Amino acid sequence: MLRRDLPWGLRSGDSGHERRGGPPGVWHTGAVTTALSILAIIVSLLMVLLVLLHRGKGGGLSDLFGGGVSSTLSGSSVVEKNLDRITIVCGILWFASIIGIGLLLK
Repeated sequence: MLRRDLPWGLRSGDSGHERRGGPPGVWHTGAVTTALSILAIIVSLLMVLLVLLHRGKGGGLSDLFGGGVSSTLSGSSVVEKNLDRITIVCGILWFASIIGIGLLLK
């Protein structure tokens, strides 16, 4: 049987699972690096938003812009605790994506 080349690196007798350029099932580091970079950018922007949503607790810049006026409540609410948890999870995701990018590019 005569095998002729088709577009996208397939040949006429291939089942579509194997492509030229490497063994099947191997992740190409370019695609993984791109995905981790996009994840790091999205999580970075989300971290900035989450940190800005936190209530000011010290005498820093948040008091300068009126954050100290609403700090008469003692203790933290459920919303603050959940915001803290989400921020920690985003920080862990950001750290893992940066470490993954570093290992792939090394």
